[in-house]
Amino acid sequence: MPAETVEAARYRAYVYAACTISAVALNYALGKEMAWDLLHYHFYSGFSALGDRFEQDYFAAGPQSYFIPYAYVPFYALVKLGLPALAVGSVLAVIHSVVLWLTYELACRVSPSENPKERFFFGVCVTVLTLMNPVFLQQIGSSFADITTAGLVLGGWLLLVRAILRPRVKLVIFAAILLGFATALKPTNGLYALAASFLVAFVPLPFFARIRNLFLFGAMLGMSFVITVAPWSYRLAGMFGNPMFPLLNGIFKSPEFTTASLKHYRFVPDSLTDALLLPFTMMRTDNMIVVELQAPDIRYALLLLVFLVSVIVWIWSSKRDTAIPPVSPASKSITRALTALGFGFSFSWIVWLNNSGNSRYFLPMASVAAALAVALLFRLLANHIAGRNGILLALLVGQGTQLALGTEYRWNEAPWDGRWFNVEMPVKLANQPNLYLSIGMQSNSFIVPFLAKGSGVINFAGGYSLGPGGANASRVRTMIARSTPHLRVLVGGAQIYRDSTLRSPRQSDVDDLLRTFDLRVDMSDCETITVQGVRPMDWWPQESSAPAPTALAGKFKYTSNLASCHLVADTGDRSEETRARRAVDVVLDRLEDACPALFQPSRPQTEHINQVWKRVYSATDLTASVSQGQVKFISGVGGPREIVLGKESEWAKGPLRLECGRRDRIYFAKLAQKEQ
Repeated sequence: MPAETVEAARYRAYVYAACTISAVALNYALGKEMAWDLLHYHFYSGFSALGDRFEQDYFAAGPQSYFIPYAYVPFYALVKLGLPALAVGSVLAVIHSVVLWLTYELACRVSPSENPKERFFFGVCVTVLTLMNPVFLQQIGSSFADITTAGLVLGGWLLLVRAILRPRVKLVIFAAILLGFATALKPTNGLYALAASFLVAFVPLPFFARIRNLFLFGAMLGMSFVITVAPWSYRLAGMFGNPMFPLLNGIFKSPEFTTASLKHYRFVPDSLTDALLLPFTMMRTDNMIVVELQAPDIRYALLLLVFLVSVIVWIWSSKRDTAIPPVSPASKSITRALTALGFGFSFSWIVWLNNSGNSRYFLPMASVAAALAVALLFRLLANHIAGRNGILLALLVGQGTQLALGTEYRWNEAPWDGRWFNVEMPVKLANQPNLYLSIGMQSNSFIVPFLAKGSGVINFAGGYSLGPGGANASRVRTMIARSTPHLRVLVGGAQIYRDSTLRSPRQSDVDDLLRTFDLRVDMSDCETITVQGVRPMDWWPQESSAPAPTALAGKFKYTSNLASCHLVADTGDRSEETRARRAVDVVLDRLEDACPALFQPSRPQTEHINQVWKRVYSATDLTASVSQGQVKFISGVGGPREIVLGKESEWAKGPLRLECGRRDRIYFAKLAQKEQ
């Protein structure tokens, strides 16, 4: 066994056991995660991967319905086995602890010290810092694919580091296979597969051998990716003409989804200054910095500071024509591996920050960042062990304090009662197949596996609107005609209330949306699905004027309901509404053209509810609306902020000029001075 791993191997079993026990214990302490994404599409994706839903469902979980679903199969399979929720979460936590195992292995191989005990200490420090990553803790034992696939990315990078230390072609091949698989399961991992090319380039071989390695790496990466996605992509290509639907639709141009970029701007810095200061901004306890929850992290600031100090020391020593001899000088191969990791990490950081800035997608690099930060610290203070250990202790105490006082660990925490989903399904819905038209930003697609066999679901309003025109509407109408009369609506709430009760969801609001497809609610045939342990959600965020009913908690901390009523044909005259829609579409089109940076992607379908016309812009978290004669927009980040942008009548006459943009990650817009 190579000398650099002797001490690491000696304690490997103990470290692995400690990592896994810590992950399981923390998962138990933090509680069951019932995140919005889990209810919206994670559980449904696992169900869809194991069953053919292409004929029965359509956008059941919005556009996310068609993401490659295989990463969610383990979670779905464990839940459907009927295991207690705690058992499911514990199994997932064990799987997720592999990230810590791989971090330890990576750290031990790039330790700048040749002393075996120092290498072991280095590996433990890096592993503990990785465990103290608040985003990692938020995802332990959860359904998120970010943490599940992070181990594949780290495994690939670890193999490439080993290839740098001791060149072997098979390591490059196996790394490419792992990274291709990771990219297929979670496309955001494609960035780290690309960044891994820096590591391949640093494998110490002659020039043409490196070129051959890079070619081989790319070929195996592509082959692994294609083989993994092929079964799903074949179905996507057959249905939409896009094998990666809804991704890459700007290339394949399926008429059933926007061809605009799917870049999400929520966490992207406003300026270069904001980007440079982000490592220090991440130390704050605010939410919505690099993830939706509060997740303060001081490790990136440490990495930046230690790097800058190291550069200054190197320049200073170069000018003085002196060197700082470390107590245990690192080998050239270790230096080479750390340099390769530094280039790969830097490339990943820049591209990640420009494309999303969401720390959930950066989990693999969080481990690399910890290894680089501690390695630079070890080198910088090689002759000052006490000072080095003091800084490490201060770092651990500081990060621990942040974790204890300033971190949120669950999107929707729930106790470990019973099974993961405790669904009380009415007998009628459990036995009679129906086509359900669901409404809401939250699709509630987690309920689909519990419906009667043969049932289908279409989430047609609230998130990604599917009507009333275009290819989406055509497909929805075909499915409605095929399923009539077995049609039902599905909305969040204990029931659909008659307008006179002033409770939400109201019958008139639901009918407003259903009229898109010439349907209305049959109030004589309604049922309620009860889900214990799920926090109630607004059926229609920001728009409903009626107060929502408060769900009562019984045995479980939360009780949520889904209301379902039979649908019948709506034969009323819709000519006036059609004329109003055309006029509103002209106004909203002009609003989008006046500030295209805000309203992305442009030209979504317009929805009508409670005398409000609105469009949802998923890339910028904005909603534009027309109501009471005024044109408005609402920012969904930092709390709803309704801003009036003039009168509908003025926009109907012609385009108006706007002063608009983004400041402090908040979008703003106002009429230009002369038009106010």
